[in-house]
Amino acid sequence: MMETPVNSVPWRAATSSIALLALILLAGVVLPMELYAQRPASGSSADSARAAADSLAARLRRAEEAIALLHQQLGEQASTAVTTRSRMQLELTGRIAVHSFYNDGRVNNVDDPQIARPDSASSIPSSAFGMAIRQTTLGAVITARDVLGGRFVGDIDVDFFGGQQPSSGGRNFPLMRVRTARGTVKWPNGEIMVGQESPLIVGVNPITPAAIGTPDFATAGNLWLWLPQARGTIETSGRVRFALQGAVIGNITGDGVGTFDTDADAAEKTGRPAGEGRLRVRWGEDERAGEVGCGGHVGWVAVPAATRQTNAVACDAHISLMSGVEIRGEAYSGRGLRGLGGGGISQNIGRSAAPLSDKGGWGQLNVDVHPVVRVGAGFGEDQPDEPDVPAGGRLNNQALAAYTIIKPGGPVFLGVELRRLTTRYATGSVRNNHISISTGFEF
Repeated sequence: MMETPVNSVPWRAATSSIALLALILLAGVVLPMELYAQRPASGSSADSARAAADSLAARLRRAEEAIALLHQQLGEQASTAVTTRSRMQLELTGRIAVHSFYNDGRVNNVDDPQIARPDSASSIPSSAFGMAIRQTTLGAVITARDVLGGRFVGDIDVDFFGGQQPSSGGRNFPLMRVRTARGTVKWPNGEIMVGQESPLIVGVNPITPAAIGTPDFATAGNLWLWLPQARGTIETSGRVRFALQGAVIGNITGDGVGTFDTDADAAEKTGRPAGEGRLRVRWGEDERAGEVGCGGHVGWVAVPAATRQTNAVACDAHISLMSGVEIRGEAYSGRGLRGLGGGGISQNIGRSAAPLSDKGGWGQLNVDVHPVVRVGAGFGEDQPDEPDVPAGGRLNNQALAAYTIIKPGGPVFLGVELRRLTTRYATGSVRNNHISISTGFEF
């Protein structure tokens, strides 16, 4: 049997059918009672009888008009329903966003930067203004009941941040990229998920209108990379719920590859997947919900003449302090963590030919100052083991970001973010100020 969200078309159609039935009952039961109650008493005048009949006729016309309107609405809703080939209900989601951005220095990625780069010797200014639409996202969700005795939820989320075609359009002709794709079976006290998702031990990301392709604080304390995995969860019941989680995750180095290069990287050549375990606690519901979790990661990477272990311990949290106010963040310490999303400021192996030791974290405060306005600010930092950083590498990276999101009505939104990056090299620190204005709509 199929289950759909409460705002889906079948639910609205069922609601309309119930209302239609209620009106039919009203016309078939209540109106005869009105006729009986308003029949003229013995000896009453013919005028009184005609007035009562006219009143009942007007009420009957109004009931018929309401029934006709419900018939029309029911037909319109049925015609707009979207189903899959297997007849499961499909919900489409999306966020169309145009980003206008400005950087006053060189960065690794102009519309969503994570690292400030040293200026090159050039007479051309390093500051720049531009516009892009490649952080647009599209998604789809299906749900079904009675799958292995539980409820099934399948979803996929894609964007256009996968690079650009070599052409004169460049960034204006972006390539589609899969972000997350998950199939989950949920029971009252557990779930199994198979797909592509953030690492189990660091599943929280900052709220932002401008860093969608790569989350805020990436390479500055945020391990985020979406990785293929299979995970399981066992959870207790009650107002405060404890859970034990485990995952088998794709083991990669995170090194860049060519356009058509699908060779195994140094982590995959060890012949072993990565593994993670986590203990979490949840409480509250909806906007007052909170979660804190801590866990560990272990993986392997091949280096010349040896196989070395990569590892991490991490904690993450999002906590509602009061209505409309929350904090979220994460912290970690480990070795060889580029493969989890930029650990070591995207540096994996140190001078000693071993995985680079690293620690980092980020935190963010978010406040709903008005029903249509949310503001927030946060800070993140990544600090690898400085003596072991390769020559010419990045010794420290910090990111400070503040944003405002306005949703004036309907699907339209406006977002502004200010981001300051400070990246330290052996030759000194380099800074970049990034300004982004996001406009668009959601569905």
